[in-house]
Amino acid sequence: MNRDSLREILYVDDEPDIREIVQMALGLVPTLSVSTVDSGLRALESMRAQRPDLVLLDVMMQIGRAHV
Repeated sequence: MNRDSLREILYVDDEPDIREIVQMALGLVPTLSVSTVDSGLRALESMRAQRPDLVLLDVMMQIGRAHV
């Protein structure tokens, strides 16, 4: 993948403040479209619909009360 082909990013994090910061920071790049979701399940649904070029994933998300 070259730099010019990166257009859509999906960011997955269960912390709303972090999602907002990442979306604002990546949104400064005019050629990028940034979407965020709050769970792995929503990420899978979004990836099927959107087909993002890149998925950034928080590796310490919770499922219910347990950490993944």
